[in-house]
Amino acid sequence: MKTQTVKYHKTKVDDLNIFYRESGPVDAPVILLLHGYPTSSHMFRNLIPILSEKYRVIAPDLPGFGYSDAPANTEFSYTFDNLTKYIQGLINILSLKRFAVYVFDYGAPVGYRIALANKEKITAIISQNGNAYEVGLSGGWEPIQKYWADPSEENRNALRTMSTADTTRWQYLTGVEDESLVAPESYTLDQFFLDRPGNEEIQLDLFKDYATNVALYPTFHEYFRESQPPLLAVWGSKDPFFLPPGAEAFKNDIPGARVKFFDTGHFALETHVSEIGDEILGFLGELNLGN
Repeated sequence: MKTQTVKYHKTKVDDLNIFYRESGPVDAPVILLLHGYPTSSHMFRNLIPILSEKYRVIAPDLPGFGYSDAPANTEFSYTFDNLTKYIQGLINILSLKRFAVYVFDYGAPVGYRIALANKEKITAIISQNGNAYEVGLSGGWEPIQKYWADPSEENRNALRTMSTADTTRWQYLTGVEDESLVAPESYTLDQFFLDRPGNEEIQLDLFKDYATNVALYPTFHEYFRESQPPLLAVWGSKDPFFLPPGAEAFKNDIPGARVKFFDTGHFALETHVSEIGDEILGFLGELNLGN
């Protein structure tokens, strides 16, 4: 079996350079991989080779993350609507006519916005701890929800611990039974980008704007009910942020949704990439995907 080459690109979307990884046959059905906080497309480094045997895989870095441009928050509005604008711009530049979308963490509200704007293009949704229901929010969101209710400097400063090296490592290891499976370069690279001057302010702005995602949940649910996109939820059951009921809730709006839990934490690909890859291939293999 031939291993597909991964290519690393940057392309100008409006005023920003957007970095993305690409692999797989150019004429194959497309899967768009959208990362979360505080990571980048690097989180898909082990999944891409599994999927790219049969699919064209595209994994961008969101603005402010990874190798995409990260202008200061005084020069760029870090909102989820704006992040979506640049991913939509990339979709347009690449002339993607039909595609499945894999959403994780922050990639979920971006991906669901993309789905709303491209209903006819979405072939499937794979949600890996990509929440869309309030029942999926754990108590770990309370300090952020406090900031939504009162965006004071005190509440903003209380969230600065979210960007520390200890917290980043904690996000990767919480709920993981065998920590030796988690590559240290994963959280180390994330922290490198978090530690760039001004990046903490970027993340604090996005914590504040996350309230807009929760406000959109009913709109996402309406889309799920009306469009019935094929949906697979592959979920780390010990995620400290997004709880299993959030995965089960997809079935309320998409009765045919497939939900699979894995005994791991938030970054499930670090420990269960082979199993998740097999689930995705089996799920997509049952669909009649076109380009």
